[in-house]
Amino acid sequence: MKEYEVVIIGGGPAGLTAGLYTSRARRTSLLIEKQLVGGLITSAGWVENFPGFPDGVAGLELGELLHKQATRYGLETIIAEVSSIELSGEQKVIATTEGEFAARTVIIASGSERSKLGIPGEEEFTGRGVSYCATCDAAFFAEQPVAVVGGGDAAVHEALDIVKYVSKAFIIHRRDKLRASRILQERAFAEPKIDIRWNTVVDEIEGTNTVKQLKLRDTVTSEKTTLEVSGVFIAVGFKPNTDFVKGLVSLDDTGQIVTNEHLETKIAGIFSAGDVRSGSGRQAITAAGEGATAAIYAERYLSG
Repeated sequence: MKEYEVVIIGGGPAGLTAGLYTSRARRTSLLIEKQLVGGLITSAGWVENFPGFPDGVAGLELGELLHKQATRYGLETIIAEVSSIELSGEQKVIATTEGEFAARTVIIASGSERSKLGIPGEEEFTGRGVSYCATCDAAFFAEQPVAVVGGGDAAVHEALDIVKYVSKAFIIHRRDKLRASRILQERAFAEPKIDIRWNTVVDEIEGTNTVKQLKLRDTVTSEKTTLEVSGVFIAVGFKPNTDFVKGLVSLDDTGQIVTNEHLETKIAGIFSAGDVRSGSGRQAITAAGEGATAAIYAERYLSG
């Protein structure tokens, strides 16, 4: 079992920034990411609100740049999934699909993943018309009609990315107003290929080998209709990745990790940062800031 001074769980902006700070402090540091280093930001087609990029930057490129900078000072990274954290005195033992690692401090920056609708057809057609990533899959629906489910920043951003490829993008939103930022709303309203269906939910996804249509329901009148589409992109919120710490640290009602102002959990030496933390701003820049803060206080913990 290899030992480190700091183990960071999660390779998004929070985890990568934490790793940059701890490795620059000359602390032996390991970052564990279960999928793609860079986190959810890599699925964003274009990021316009990250400081230092006045013309914007592709999400995938931003993730790569953060990783390159973080590893410059000796941060190690591995691709593995964490299953549990056990306490052994001051040491924390992290069990993963690539073995066990020990550290005096742990920074949990495991982020979140897209929530699911939980409706008939969703699981069956995932990868065959149902998607959770427009950047990944929009090109497969060239000149075809698709739907985007949701009304927040993620959903509207996805719709604006998708219209570069598709013939029509229907935004299905359960309320009569979007929750997205005003500038994204303005762009969506000005885009002729976007059609917003207000006060509407998806009850079922239907098809044969691939998605063919959606069963819709009006939340005000209960009227039921169908909408023919070739794909559906689901962007209805996020679920924090905290299953591996249930019973160890305190979680709020949404499953996010509770910390104090120093980003410390109730367990000495365990910190949390980014989208997985209760009260997070859910932005790449706030996640990066929290990663730096967690690393600073982890260093103070290690220094006694």
